Amino acid sequence: MDNLIFSLNATIPVFLMMVLGMIFRKIGLFDEAFITKMNKFVFVVALPALLFEDIGSANFYEAWDTTYVLYCFGATLLSILISFFISIPFRKNVSQGEFVQAAYRSSAAIIGMAFVQNIYGDYGMASLMIIGTVPLYNVMAVVVLALLKPGQSSLTFALMKKTIKGIITNPIILGIVVGVIWSLLKIPTPVIVHKTVSLLAVLATPMGLMAMGAAFKFQGFSQNIKPIIVCSVMKLVVFVVLFMPFAIYLGFTESKLVAALIMLGSATTVSCYIMARSMGHDGNLTAGTVMLTTLGSAFSLTFWLYILKCLNLV
Repeated sequence: MDNLIFSLNATIPVFLMMVLGMIFRKIGLFDEAFITKMNKFVFVVALPALLFEDIGSANFYEAWDTTYVLYCFGATLLSILISFFISIPFRKNVSQGEFVQAAYRSSAAIIGMAFVQNIYGDYGMASLMIIGTVPLYNVMAVVVLALLKPGQSSLTFALMKKTIKGIITNPIILGIVVGVIWSLLKIPTPVIVHKTVSLLAVLATPMGLMAMGAAFKFQGFSQNIKPIIVCSVMKLVVFVVLFMPFAIYLGFTESKLVAALIMLGSATTVSCYIMARSMGHDGNLTAGTVMLTTLGSAFSLTFWLYILKCLNLV
């Protein structure tokens, strides 16, 4: 019951923030121009600050586990490939890039850190999971959203150049890279800088959620209901079933296994929507998947955690 209450406390407020965005748009507090600027601010400033804060404050020298990081990286890469092949039948009706990103990309940095801390009292192995997944999440998100954009007919040199530039200059990736360097070099963070970055970081989730809710159109949800359901089932069930047994086989337990569970089966992250919109997609499929997986993960994560506890693994 405690785990159910925690899961509901972690996910339902996220869903309600999206609902608030819809309400604010309905009553005229948000308009299209304001929503666009909110998305840009979160993408360029708030999310990079959040990732820098999470990664830059982690101590990887003490907790480094090469096998675990490679497992996280490999499982993520295979999830991306599976998502691509599953997306092929839907590519004529929806944005294939949105489908792939929404199906594989978890809320690892936000929900993952909170979930592990709630169970074990600290971040445990969540930092290592982030190193193994989040850079790949974001690099591949830029690639699939650029290459699988509606109307994109072929891979040209100009497109390759634009994609590479998009990866190098992506604010989220830059936040991760700076955070890794900061952590590895053990650079001390002045209190003023730390508090400033923290204040920016806490804006990422609420602003991103409200902007997503405000821009969401129920018509788009109904038109994309089948791919949204497929993405959600892959995100909450399929990848856990495929890759969690391998994590158990490798001997991962406790916080490593919980972090892996979050990586494989948590809700599709809000930043999927922000990146999709920023790169010219309509975002309806992504928004629907985020909403459905956010609501469903309260129950699916509790179920998976219960199974792991029955096996005495967490």
